[in-house]
Amino acid sequence: MQREYMSRVTKKTFILTTILTPIGFVIFWIALIFIMSSGVEDKKMALLDPDNLLQIEQMGMLRDDNVTYKYPKTTLEQLKQNFEEEGYDGIVYIPSQNFDSLTLNLNSHFYGNSDIGLNTQSSIKSAINQRARKIKMQAFNVDEATLDKLKTKIELTTNNLQKKDDKGISEARIGVASVLGGIMAFLIYIVIFIYGNMVMRSVMEEKTNRIVEVIISSVKPFQLMLGKIVGVGAVGLTQFAIWAIVFPLLYLGVAAMFSSELQALQEATNVSSAADNGMMDKIQLVISEMMTFNYSYILSLFLVYFLLGYVLYASLFAAVGAAMGDDWGEGQSLTLIVAIPVMVAFYIGIAVVQNPSSSLATWSSIVPLFSPIVMPARLVFEPPMWEVVTSVVVLFLTSIFFVWMSGRIYRIGILMYGKKVGLKEFATWMFRKN
Repeated sequence: MQREYMSRVTKKTFILTTILTPIGFVIFWIALIFIMSSGVEDKKMALLDPDNLLQIEQMGMLRDDNVTYKYPKTTLEQLKQNFEEEGYDGIVYIPSQNFDSLTLNLNSHFYGNSDIGLNTQSSIKSAINQRARKIKMQAFNVDEATLDKLKTKIELTTNNLQKKDDKGISEARIGVASVLGGIMAFLIYIVIFIYGNMVMRSVMEEKTNRIVEVIISSVKPFQLMLGKIVGVGAVGLTQFAIWAIVFPLLYLGVAAMFSSELQALQEATNVSSAADNGMMDKIQLVISEMMTFNYSYILSLFLVYFLLGYVLYASLFAAVGAAMGDDWGEGQSLTLIVAIPVMVAFYIGIAVVQNPSSSLATWSSIVPLFSPIVMPARLVFEPPMWEVVTSVVVLFLTSIFFVWMSGRIYRIGILMYGKKVGLKEFATWMFRKN
């Protein structure tokens, strides 16, 4: 265990990966801020509305956070010749047409020497649409307060009759639970693949280089395999622990360094109008719902499934690595035996997030090959305690069995060279006495 841990933690690759990954994310965040900031640019448009269809004179100028409108007294043809000299980025032209309170379409044109982006196009259409809406409201003698009264917000609260003192679950809580469950399932899925393959490669390298012949004279094969599993797992936990501390600090640092750019970006993306539409209320609701989860219960069980799932699959990866021959390409087909259940469990986890109380969710949470990924996705939905206990017990016993079984394969396969291994050989090694 000490050898596997120290030999990997002190490697340059581990140090560089642990350091460069957060730095890479910082570079990504900074680049994203600059890209988004450069994509948001104030535009100055000349608006020509010869028939005053938008009623600029009666209702005043159009307002928009990203586009400033000016209203020159000239013709379209004359403005086309010198609009850039006048300081305009383009021309918005409203041609003569039949527009009244019953018209569904209002045609408009943009003229410029370069194409406009989707944000600017959306801003122009939104400003014209708001003015057309006000014109129709005035024609029908309807105000904003009356329109708001026509809106009905439907809240659906879910109540479980089998739970005592159940106060119901809101839509926001279900949405937050789905996201959290998906994240936990994805994390375990990634950890199993990355560090399970790391165990397998370690076994294959020692076997190919014949180092294991020397090591096996000093330590039992089962102890060697278990040391690899625990040592590599500790490496993974160390790396995740470092990232868990570093990432929030770097994120806060980037946010502090580019606070002005972020504030300008928020203003340019109509945060104030989003608040008027209830977006800020929704964000606050999501944050308040996130605070209601029992994170000590969820994280403790998540850690249990994290460790047991890793031990179960890492032991299988170690057995596969020991059974592989010198041809790594041909031996990779054996990894499908381990990879397929992991991928199936991940896709079941996606389905379970959408329907956490289905029969598929219940039984796949108990099946040990699937439960390390599926059950964490359900924990935020508070599954029945008997399902959680049954799942943990079955997974624990299965992990012990798989470690024993893999140890039987490992102790023989680690010293086998130049021979293709099939399912028959696997079974023989498992039940062989010597």
